[in-house]
Formats: sequence, C-alpha cells, structure tokens
Amino acid sequence: MILIVTLAAAVVTATFQPPAPRVGDLITVTFPAPATIDASPSYEVVSRAGNRVVVRTFTPKPFALSGTMGDVRFRNLTVPVRSVLRQGDLLVPAPLAPPRSASYPRLPFVAIAIAALLAALAWVGAWWRSRKPLVVAAPAMSADERFRRAVLALRENPSRPQRWAALADATRAFLAATRPQLGSELTTSELVPHLDEQEAIVEEILRQGDLEKFSPWGAGSRDFDELATRVLELAA
Repeated sequence: MILIVTLAAAVVTATFQPPAPRVGDLITVTFPAPATIDASPSYEVVSRAGNRVVVRTFTPKPFALSGTMGDVRFRNLTVPVRSVLRQGDLLVPAPLAPPRSASYPRLPFVAIAIAALLAALAWVGAWWRSRKPLVVAAPAMSADERFRRAVLALRENPSRPQRWAALADATRAFLAATRPQLGSELTTSELVPHLDEQEAIVEEILRQGDLEKFSPWGAGSRDFDELATRVLELAA
C-alpha cells in the first residue's frame, strides 16, 4: 500500500508491509529516500535502516507518522491498523473446559517391582549356593601311592574275581606312569624285554594275569599274597 502526503510543493510517498496490519504487527515503512521518524506515544519505532523504518503499535486504530525525508518535513502519514477482535466483540473469555485428570503413572512402579524381584532372586541364588558344602579338591596322588593302594586292596580281598588280571593291570599302569617307555599299550611279550633282573616279578605277574584272562585253565597255582608283597617293593 502506498501512502502519499503532500506538503507545500513536495510530495512524500511511502509503502508499508503488511498491507493490512493488525495490532502488534511489525510494520515496515519504506520511503523513496532515507527518512527519520519522530518518536510518538502512538507507536514504537523498532528499527531504522536507511529508507526503511519498522514500527508497531498496540492501539487498535490507525496512527499517523511524522518525520523528515531529506529537507522535506512530513506529517500525518496515516497507517491503518486493524483490531484482532471481531466487530462487536464483548471481550468475554471463552468458557474453559474442566481439566482432565491425569492417569496415575504406573511405569515407575513396574520398574521398581522388577528391580526388587531381580534383587530378591539374586539374594536367594546367593543363599542357595552358600548352603552347598565346599568341595575341597584332594591333592593329586603319586603313582607310587596309587599303585600301593591298588595292590593292598587286592591282597585284602581274596574273593575279588580276576584278581591276577587286576594286579597285572595295576602293575602295567604303574610302569607306564614311572617309565614312559613302558606304555600300557605294550603286550607282555613287548614289555618283558625292557625289564631288568630286579623286575622279574613283573613278568611273573603279567603272565599270571594273561593266563587268567585268556587261558581256559586260568592262572597258575601261585601264592598271590607273596607276589603282591614282592611287587610292592617297586614302589618303595
């Protein structure tokens, strides 16, 4: 919109945006040349920049600008301002709806319940584990001790079936543990050549065990307790 003010022989023109301003709007007034706007209680000068001035008012009625543009003094540059209210508005506030009652928050209580349940389960698990007896691992038994116990158990149990075979197996296991070259996979014929004179008792026990396992007539008639006692000397 273009505003025109005629004073003497000079004509002052200006445009403003928005074209139909309302109360509180920032109104940009553009002049053909740099201009200065007088201060007034009817409006507020927000900013000035060359030929552009930004003003606003909170009074719902047109107001007049005055000032100078170069050497020309102008007055009554009227800016129409519309009210934001409707025609004949009684200024009665709209009825307010009653506030809605907010639902009670459940999520924090659910989270607390879950955390409490997990803590209780952890406590019960720790208590249950503490009830179990502490198992202390027995120290590893030496090959000598293991062999001695096996032979003594056989000697004290005459009714044990395949007693010669069990004594032969215990003797093989002892030799394999103390002399790696005499592995338990060796047959009697393969193992005997590696024995010395002091270990002749081993050959006799191995032969007795083989007879008991594989011969239809069983082991020979030998004193079990005597041979078992003599072979214990290997673990002395």
